[in-house]
Amino acid sequence: MLGNFSYCNPTKLYFGKDAIDSLSEELAKYGDNIAFLYGGGSIKKNGVYDAITKVLRAQNKNVIEISGVMPNPTLDKLYEGIEACRAHKTDFLLAAGGGSVCDYAKMISVSMHCEEDPWDKYFVRFEEPDCKLVPVGCVLTMVGTGSEMNSSAVITNTKEKLKMGHVFVDENIMPKFSILNPEYTFTLPHYQMVSGIYDIFSHICEQYFSGEDDNTTDYICEGLMRSLIHASRIANKDSQDYEARSNIMWTATWALNTLLKKGKDTDWMVHSLGQAAGAVTDAAHGMTLSAVSMPYYKYILEDGLHKFARFAKTVWDVNGEGKTEKEIASEGLDAMEDWMNELGLVMNLSELGATWDMIDDMVKGTRVRGSYRILTADEIRKIFETSMTYTS
Repeated sequence: MLGNFSYCNPTKLYFGKDAIDSLSEELAKYGDNIAFLYGGGSIKKNGVYDAITKVLRAQNKNVIEISGVMPNPTLDKLYEGIEACRAHKTDFLLAAGGGSVCDYAKMISVSMHCEEDPWDKYFVRFEEPDCKLVPVGCVLTMVGTGSEMNSSAVITNTKEKLKMGHVFVDENIMPKFSILNPEYTFTLPHYQMVSGIYDIFSHICEQYFSGEDDNTTDYICEGLMRSLIHASRIANKDSQDYEARSNIMWTATWALNTLLKKGKDTDWMVHSLGQAAGAVTDAAHGMTLSAVSMPYYKYILEDGLHKFARFAKTVWDVNGEGKTEKEIASEGLDAMEDWMNELGLVMNLSELGATWDMIDDMVKGTRVRGSYRILTADEIRKIFETSMTYTS
């Protein structure tokens, strides 16, 4: 393994069918003024809202509800939440939903007591918070982002047509606790389920496709990918299979809780491309990733040939006998593409509403330049153009 690193992850997880039983114990540790954040009406249909509000009432918490947190939280919505929480003198932020709601809570946490504009401070200058933080807790109802156990947050600036992420250094920004009940994910539409599954897979790939050293983390990545592929195929046929959904949920958390990047270079090019596309289309995050993945990975295949060949043999069981390294690597990407089609993922940007006149904004919004190959703006444009019409 290369480099020096430290590792600390203070988030406490409660996992399983009875995980919500621990909410009362956790909330008792914090102040009385609670901001309860969630998205649309799904948590009111699946019983999660009632379970949470029952605990809040029992503890006599002073609660404000901030609903309507969208799948790609906007800067305007962030401003709205900051002002509401300031007026409420919020002591604790409780997010219920998927990664977007968790991200939204973290951004209020680092902004509520800060006088500077959060976009300028955190997404233009990429500074760290120098103000009081508001603690965050999460009740997860959709998996994919890993936001329940990391310090990352993504916000979309609709005026600038930019979707930006910030991975904060301070581990105190991580949720104090997260409640993970796989049954809470059962009511997700198929489209959202497989979108989240691919987000998980892409998180692992971003950390795996970099470096050539013998790294323990790469072996962990391979195991997580194999587990996810296996569970995804079961869930794709039966979304109510508890074992499959629980394994997907657990893999999602480990895919992006900072463990896999330790001692490694990382890429994040697919995420940068996907977020740039998401900023102009407002499409589901996982689907923007799937739409750009094959054009990108096929473009850099020869630059990371040894790792792509290892990926083919270890993750996809490609038989390398009598084949060149490039043939093995290409067969691995073909197997990955077959799996993506099996799940029903979107494979080109046009299907997500992207148009050719959006490409300039997408190129402008792509801030990362890659790992195995450092891409130029012209190469990024070429990948987007391929992604517009890509067919399997």
